[in-house]
Amino acid sequence: MKPATEDPAAWRASESAWLRKHTQLTFPDRFVKAGEAYFSPDGRQIIFQAVEQPSSGAAPDDAYSMYIAELGSDAEGKPLLSRIERISPPKSANTCGWFEQSRPGMVLYGSTITTPAVTDAPGYQRGTGRYKWQFPPEMRIVEMATADAASIASGRSQPKVIVGDGRAYAAEGSTTRDGRSLLYCSLESGQGDLRVLDMPSGLHVTIVNAPGYDGGPFFSPDERRICYRSDRRGDSLLQVQVADLVRDADGRIVGSANERQLTDNEHVNWAPFWHPSGTMIVYASSEVGHNNYEIFAVTTDVAAAPTRTRVTQAQGADVLPVFDATGRRMMWTSQRGEGRSSQLWIADFVRAGASTP
Repeated sequence: MKPATEDPAAWRASESAWLRKHTQLTFPDRFVKAGEAYFSPDGRQIIFQAVEQPSSGAAPDDAYSMYIAELGSDAEGKPLLSRIERISPPKSANTCGWFEQSRPGMVLYGSTITTPAVTDAPGYQRGTGRYKWQFPPEMRIVEMATADAASIASGRSQPKVIVGDGRAYAAEGSTTRDGRSLLYCSLESGQGDLRVLDMPSGLHVTIVNAPGYDGGPFFSPDERRICYRSDRRGDSLLQVQVADLVRDADGRIVGSANERQLTDNEHVNWAPFWHPSGTMIVYASSEVGHNNYEIFAVTTDVAAAPTRTRVTQAQGADVLPVFDATGRRMMWTSQRGEGRSSQLWIADFVRAGASTP
């Protein structure tokens, strides 16, 4: 497999079949690291997690805070972030934020609300633990209006808890466009299960509870399927899965069926995200090496065997890819660039599907 390259001109050229007009959005002068960003439905804002540079002589925070920012462009049309605001409580640990599509101005994210009791909480890790994420039991899914950002960031008020009681990790969520169904990962059973909260009724149902960790779920564009990452074999080698959703006569999600594994290898494949066309999923993989995760695309046609194609080619991890609602822009977390810190990047997405095994 072709090795990654340090040369910006080389990786821009080698990625041009998929990505063009690469632009860095966050920088180490503001953030020690930034990542896992998602677009607002209209593409004018993003929500992301980051660790801000501390004041002189201070140590950076142990955990991520949650931020929102306006996504615009400069005088030359180059993407640019402005009005960056922290929206999470002081000293809390936060992850996996998204915009509520049915309620403009509302965001949801995973938060411990207060400082976690254990800063090195158990979680998923592979091998030596170079790539890992923690499962603090205090992590809950919360919601807040963006207009309340200053009050919550200062600690004067707290976001509203939607899922979780502080005794078992609940995060990694997404919602349907109408806001009825909230899909998330729960460790209430002691392992990572996928659950759905029916918001009108308040009923929770577990839809994936196979042995091992299942997490990072997202609805397909037509909301008939989901994608997720799974440690189904218990070997810490995550694989990308998809499954059909099962609904009752009232439209409430009550289960899943026809689970299908899209990757089957000796690598860590995680952070799957649907292209708006519904024809493929992008994800991060250790296929090139644990020191250099790269983004791949895999087809989702149920009538054919999945085929995958490598998207990124730069030295430094490229992970957590997402699309805007049009599918014309991809945003991801990358260590390419000066200092090799994890920062947010965006590019024009120019290919509609994978075609090469």
